[in-house]
Amino acid sequence: MRMKQFKRLLSMVMILTLLWENIAYGKDLGIVTKISCTAQTNTEEEAESSDPDTQAAIQITSPSAILMEASTGKVIYEKDAQVRKSPASITKIMTLLLSFEALEAGKIKLEDEVITSAHAKSMGGSQVFLEEGEVQTVDTLLKCIAVASGNDASVAMAEYIAGSEEEFVNQMNNRAAELGMTDTHFEDCCGLTASENHYTSARDIAIMSRELITKHPKIYDYTKIWMEDITHTTKKGSTPFTLSSTNKLLKQYQWTTGLKTGSTSVAKYCFSATANKDGIDLIAVVMAAPDYKIRFQDAMKLLNYGFSVSKLYEDKNQDILEPIPVAGAIEDKVPVAYQSPFQYLDVEGNDLNKITKKIELLDTAKAPIQKGDTAGEAVYYLDNKKIGTVAIIYDQSIEKAYYKDYVIKIIQVFLL
Repeated sequence: MRMKQFKRLLSMVMILTLLWENIAYGKDLGIVTKISCTAQTNTEEEAESSDPDTQAAIQITSPSAILMEASTGKVIYEKDAQVRKSPASITKIMTLLLSFEALEAGKIKLEDEVITSAHAKSMGGSQVFLEEGEVQTVDTLLKCIAVASGNDASVAMAEYIAGSEEEFVNQMNNRAAELGMTDTHFEDCCGLTASENHYTSARDIAIMSRELITKHPKIYDYTKIWMEDITHTTKKGSTPFTLSSTNKLLKQYQWTTGLKTGSTSVAKYCFSATANKDGIDLIAVVMAAPDYKIRFQDAMKLLNYGFSVSKLYEDKNQDILEPIPVAGAIEDKVPVAYQSPFQYLDVEGNDLNKITKKIELLDTAKAPIQKGDTAGEAVYYLDNKKIGTVAIIYDQSIEKAYYKDYVIKIIQVFLL
């Protein structure tokens, strides 16, 4: 009996030896070439200008504007959206974005106390009248910025996060570059400056607005506030102060969620408006409107048009994918998963029930395998037209197996 087992073991070793020769000398194992793909939605159309029919359907007065759907980033309408203009207090969207990113990173907390500097107090224009040495929490300063557009609160927050407004502005410009905001340069954190070197575009405002509302939806806890009291506590005592929203659409347009207004003599009247209806989030940006009423009217026109033509398809990609066979490893298979959900925004009246999904995966994966690397993709079609993809990635790392690993495995099986 022992001799029979020995012969069996010897046969397995000989098989492994032949296998090792194939691996060592790179003989063909029938492995399919890895597909290179990345997760995406229907953002290929972002850079496209609105067609003539859309332009005719929307008549706005503001010289520069854009309408974007937030989850996909799809541009529904634009009018001279890449023309550089002074943004006024729309600048504060980037200040709020960096503030929320600092909160998420644990660098600051909502309950942290911030001391107002002389520089912050000296800000003119829109302000909440912070006194030098006055202490307010990060939470209160965020309200002062988002609701009342306080220039003094913006500078106080900038100094708290970065040590100085100058350094914070450097961070603003670096973040703008990371987001692909190619028509933007900031010189302060609140937009009070009249400098020609402080500029952005409607498209870039939409980009940073999208980053803020999709990555940090808690911003709505602040931008939906119409009025709220804060308390100034200084050496003179404590006095209440009422914050009043500069966003009049909160009372005029029922689906409004934010976001930020701005106006100076140079910038005229600007607005980045966000709204949600039937699960669709839209961003409407208008710049250089001739008066404050027109900026709100134009924003409402854009939002109404967007909601009238938009239908959003979403696949959460929660179905389980079959694992892929693995060559060159002890493990027989490797699990895979979708990298992300899929969203598609339709503005042409298509039947979204006709959307189909095709899974394209490797026949066989080859070790070593790194978790998170691409194994294939899910391809989406509407009436046989490709509308987007989502990457399918390896859900486990697998080391390459060597001859000794196979021997150990066979011995373990034999001993069992």
